[in-house]
Amino acid sequence: MSPNPAAGPAARKTASSGKPGTANRLVAMVATRKGLWLFHADARRKAWQVDGPHFLGHIVSHVQLDPRDGRTLLAAAKTGHLGPTIFRSTNLGRTWQEAKQPPAFARPAGGLPGRSVDHTFWLTPGHASERDTWYAGTSPQGLFRSEDGGVSWAPLASVNDDAGFRDWMGTVQDGTPDGPKLHSIIVDPRNASHLIFAMSGGGVHESRDAGSSWTTLIQGMEVFESGDASNPSFHDPHCVRLCPSNPDRLYQQNHFGIYRLDRRQGTAGNASADTWQRIGRKMPKRVGDIGFPMVVHPRDADVAWVFPMDGTTVWPRTPPGGRPAAYVTRNAGRSWQRLDQGLPASQAWWTVKRQAMTVDALAKPALYLGTTAGELWIGRDEGARWSNIARHLPEIYAVEVAQLP
Repeated sequence: MSPNPAAGPAARKTASSGKPGTANRLVAMVATRKGLWLFHADARRKAWQVDGPHFLGHIVSHVQLDPRDGRTLLAAAKTGHLGPTIFRSTNLGRTWQEAKQPPAFARPAGGLPGRSVDHTFWLTPGHASERDTWYAGTSPQGLFRSEDGGVSWAPLASVNDDAGFRDWMGTVQDGTPDGPKLHSIIVDPRNASHLIFAMSGGGVHESRDAGSSWTTLIQGMEVFESGDASNPSFHDPHCVRLCPSNPDRLYQQNHFGIYRLDRRQGTAGNASADTWQRIGRKMPKRVGDIGFPMVVHPRDADVAWVFPMDGTTVWPRTPPGGRPAAYVTRNAGRSWQRLDQGLPASQAWWTVKRQAMTVDALAKPALYLGTTAGELWIGRDEGARWSNIARHLPEIYAVEVAQLP
C-alpha cells in the first residue's frame, strides 16, 4: 500500500545566506495529535512557509529527517484505518509511502506473554557509516531496527524478548497516561555499535555490541521514597541527550530531576564514570527540576536547556505558576538562568512534551518548542528572545529542526 493521505503543497525554496556556518534552508518538523506540519525558512529564520497538514487527523508521534541524505523523512503515525505504522518520504514530504513492514513484536519465546505495538513513539537515524539504518522505540516498550531506510523493521530480541527487560517494563497500565514508552535512542557518532536508550519506566540502558547485549546506566538516579534504586523498574527517565561536541557527556531530564553523566571512552563499568550527578538542585526551589524535554548545545557541552513543569501534588503538567520559561545552564549545571522574554507572563497553562523542544545548529543557535496548546515558538539567541512561528495547531507531540543543503 502506498497512500499519500495528506501531502500538502510543497514549500517554496528560499534564498541561502551563503555564509560559513549557516544553512541554505531550515525545516522545522512538527508532529501533532492530528497530523504533521513542515515549516521552511532560510538561515535568517524571519519568515516561515508552512507545508501541511500531512496525515490530517492521524496521530503523529515523531518525525525525523535523515541527515545522511538531507531529503528522506520518516514519520511515526497511528492511523484510524491502518493502525500504528511508519510513513516514508524521499522528497521532503511531497509524496509518502507506508512502510512495508512496520514495527511489530515477534512471537515471544520462553513463555513470555505476547504484545502488540500501540504506536511507534521515537525515531533515530543510524550511524553515518550505516546509510540505511534506523532505530524505533514503541509503546508498549520495544526496540526495532531497519536496515533498508525504514521500509521494513525487525525487533531486537535482546530487548523485546529478554525476561529482565520485560519485568522492568512493567505493564501497559503503568507510567505514562497513554502507555509506557521506549525513547531517547542514541547512536554514538564515534561508534555505530555503541547504543543507548531509555524507558519510561525502566531506566537507561547501554550496548557496545550493536544491541546484542546491554548494561544498565541507573547509578546515581533517584527514585520515589519507597522505591528500590537498584531496580530499573523504579526509574523513569523522561529524556536523555548525548552532547554532539563531547559524546562522553550525557544529560538527562528525569521524573526525579536533571542529571549529567561524564565519562571517558573506555571507562564503562567504572563506578565513578557510570554515576549520574543530579545537577537540577541548582534550579530555583520555587520552580524545581521536574520536566520532560532536555536539549543540548550543538557545539558546547557545557550548555543545555530544560523546560520545567509543575511536579507537585497531582502533576498538573503545567508551567509552575502558569508562567512558562526555559532554563539554560552554561556551566554544565552549576547554575541556571531563566529565559522567558516574549513568553506569556501569566495564565499560560500549557506544557512541552519530551520530544517537543529542540535546537538548530546555526552559528547562533535558536531554540524551538511546541506546546500542548498547539503553539510553535522560536527562541532566538539561544532562547533569549521568544516569538511565535505558528498558533492554533493541534496538540504538539514533537518538534525537530534540520538544515537542508
